[in-house]
Amino acid sequence: MGCLYLFPTLLAECDWENVIPKKNVEKILSCSCFIVEELRTARRFLRKIGYNKDFNDVEFFVLNEHTTDMEMQNYLQQIETKDVFLMSEAGLPCVADPGSKVVLLAQRKNIRVVPLVGPSSIYMSLMASGFNGQNFAFLGYLPIKDAEKEKRLRQIEDRVYRENQTQIFIEAPYRNDKLFDCMKKVLKNETLLCIATDITSETQSIKTLSIKEWKNREDFVIGKRNTIFLIYK
Repeated sequence: MGCLYLFPTLLAECDWENVIPKKNVEKILSCSCFIVEELRTARRFLRKIGYNKDFNDVEFFVLNEHTTDMEMQNYLQQIETKDVFLMSEAGLPCVADPGSKVVLLAQRKNIRVVPLVGPSSIYMSLMASGFNGQNFAFLGYLPIKDAEKEKRLRQIEDRVYRENQTQIFIEAPYRNDKLFDCMKKVLKNETLLCIATDITSETQSIKTLSIKEWKNREDFVIGKRNTIFLIYK
């Protein structure tokens, strides 16, 4: 029986050798069965790392929010005869990613699951923020509606102060600046905010300031960049 390998992909346009171990890439080059979130992105990434098999001879199974349990059962049947690689759209599989569903199913079927090393924007931004790395929570996306978002921000800020816990969240890139404005409006002046953008790329920027200091940077714009937000005290 084969294994289910969890293979991290790139976070941004960069030299893959800077962020993914060569040994892991050598392993994936011999694989002919993949579970991916988006076919085009997966194929482009494989070519980037030197995968030269004819894609007509390769099996790709799409895993997203629409994939049914029955389809995932069928995907895992491939492991009876071969290794299968699960890849995220960006970064680590199963972290803010639908891959966790198929991994849980694999665990229940007693299939060997092997996580491989690669970049994580969540952990890398936490490392560079200066915030508490022993007690933290990743919250995913905050509510879209303004009133609900403001309420949620107040709740997580309260958690920072009560539990000494770093709070980490993300936003769709086109809503980054709207969220930033909301945080400046809602959070306490002394609360610390780290904005980490384009992790691992040449345009990477990671900056920690108090809300008061962020308010004084009137010309600062995040734009439509992949960004992690962290708050702490």
